[in-house]
Formats: sequence, structure tokens, C-alpha cells
Amino acid sequence: MRLIRFLDDHGTPVYGELRADGQAVVLAGDPFTQLVPTDRITTPGRLLAPVIPRQILCIGLNYRKHAEETKAKIPEHPVLFFKNVNAVQDPGQPIVLPRTLRSDSVDYEGELAVVIGRDARNVSEGQALSYVLGYTVANDVSARDWQKNGGGGQWCRGKSFDTFAPLGPVLVTADRLTDPQALGITTRIGDEVLQDSTTADMIFSVAKIISFLSASTTLPAGTVILTGTPSGVGMARTPQRWLVPGDVVRVTIAGIGTLENPVIEE
Repeated sequence: MRLIRFLDDHGTPVYGELRADGQAVVLAGDPFTQLVPTDRITTPGRLLAPVIPRQILCIGLNYRKHAEETKAKIPEHPVLFFKNVNAVQDPGQPIVLPRTLRSDSVDYEGELAVVIGRDARNVSEGQALSYVLGYTVANDVSARDWQKNGGGGQWCRGKSFDTFAPLGPVLVTADRLTDPQALGITTRIGDEVLQDSTTADMIFSVAKIISFLSASTTLPAGTVILTGTPSGVGMARTPQRWLVPGDVVRVTIAGIGTLENPVIEE
């Protein structure tokens, strides 16, 4: 299923199954209990993030070439940090460059996002993918100055400004996407390709990440996991390439779709 969440004709958020013709079958219920098709078929209105996360867990330095470009040591275990759930932004809506706590070093990070479909605790690597509801596209937007210098060694401040977690446009359910380690991923600003890789370059697979994060720890249904970004981030380029007003960032993952967000100032 290609699951979307959107505003219907009355401005009410609803779930829908996206059809090949661009129409959507409206679904009753929610994706973490049961979704039931209704007899309503409609043209989707404004798209929303396909799920409302219970929490957002993120993995840093999870692509070998990205670790190399940042001159970082290959980690022994997945590097975990958190993003504020209020940082979620909808497809097509703007990434807002912060100006109250000002940053002029805001970076893009295209990523595969994994949505946990049922509570997971002490999950084995072999069983991990059976806990996945589905996959979507994410952009782990990062204010590098606050991440590196303004957070006392913690990354969360630079990662958690409003709009710094775009998600969407669709959630592809796990039965439709059976191998998360074989997906091309690109990030473009305008016509320029800045990231061009594949999830095969991950240091820790999706299954390994889920197993690690669930060890002695419950991952409730609705947990969204950002699995790391490939090489080509703005921080590592020469010259560095920061987001500026007027940019439009497009992150594409094969088999899922393209997440597009313009950039504006606060």
C-alpha cells in the first residue's frame, strides 16, 4: 500500500491509499490498529506527513562514504540522537531557517525513514523487519553551528528547530518494499544533484538498527527512525553549501517517491 495522509474537502486530516491515477481511497481508522477502505474516492488535498510520530530516533554517521567525508571514525555501534517531534514538516511546506536563535549554516540530509508498526522490545535482527509498518522519505535538516558548537556536545538543539524534520510524501508499507538495503537515494537543490547514493552503503542495516534500538528499550508503535544520510552534505563540500531562502530541496528514494520542500527565513 502507498499510504498518504491529507486534508479532505472539509479540511479534516484523513488517511488514504494512493492509486496509480492520483486519486485516493479514503481509509477509516489508523495505521497502528487497523485501516479499513471506505467507499470514498477523492483527489487528495494538501498532503501531510504520512504519520504522526510518537518519537523520532535518528542515526548519525551511518553511511561509510559520509563518515569518510566528515573524517569521522567508523562507529562501533549505531550513533543515536533525537529530534523533537514538533520538528515534523509536511511535504511541500517550507523549511524555515531560524532567526531567533540564528543559524546561517543550515544543512540538508536526505534519509530513509522507517516507521515502527507495533511495540518492539528486545527484537532480534532476524525478526526486526517484521515490526516495520513501512518506509518514507525524510530530510534531517541540521543547523550545523548549533549542532557542533551550541549544544554542549549534544546534537539535539541543532536538529530540532521547527520544520527540521520533513517527512513524506507517501508511506510505502513493508509488504511493498521488502529490501530496504537496495534503494537509490538522491538529494537535489534545483537541478544540482548533491547526494547520490544507495542504502547499500549503510554501515548498520535497518534490521540491525531496530534490533539495537529495541535492546532493553521499548519502541512504541509510531516510532520513526531516521537511518542516516549519505555523502554529499553541504557541510562537507568545498565550498560549503548551506540552505538559503529560495532553495527547493528534493529528496528522492527509489520505490517511495520525492519529498520536496522550499526554504524560507523565519
